[in-house]
Amino acid sequence: MADRRHTHPDPGALTEEQAGRMLADMNGVIRAGEEMRKLRAEVIRIFAGLGWTQDRIARLADMSQPAVSKQIARNAAGDPPAPFDLSLDQQDIPWLEGRLWGLAEEISETFTDTARCTRHVIAIARGRRHFTPQGVDELRRLVEADLRLHRAALPRGYRDAYDAISRGLDLPSGATGPASAATRRALACQIQRIHLRDGFAG
Repeated sequence: MADRRHTHPDPGALTEEQAGRMLADMNGVIRAGEEMRKLRAEVIRIFAGLGWTQDRIARLADMSQPAVSKQIARNAAGDPPAPFDLSLDQQDIPWLEGRLWGLAEEISETFTDTARCTRHVIAIARGRRHFTPQGVDELRRLVEADLRLHRAALPRGYRDAYDAISRGLDLPSGATGPASAATRRALACQIQRIHLRDGFAG
């Protein structure tokens, strides 16, 4: 059987390794506050809606199966959740902002001492920066400066990702997909990082 860990994910899909990394990142900051806890719950329901079993989600999220079942049951009484697309190429503002955030985080972690976007990324993580139009414009400028500064060391996929994000932010679709803006932003951030780490700009 082919090893899918290093292949390009199918549209709307993640490998177990990629989903595990995403949930592990959330677990790492779950103590930061209720917002991240709610986000993880929403991600769990999204994965369940995509057909993932509760046992599989529990293993990847490092949770008990009853805890996962409880999270899913909270949403079961209402209307079924709308299908959620996990493919990177979506054009609503929260998704594009999340992609920009993920790109900035990857640059910041790669060039800890010299990345110009690092202070902004830290401020977002601590809740001191928000995704206002002005804040997004500033982050775009910082990321573009970093791409120029570190051009020789960065794979081409970083520039390609930034160009796609910028085109989308300049001409957004205006139609936001399912889930809250915060959830879409956080998911796009993680999925963008996964694509960059695995060698795909998206």
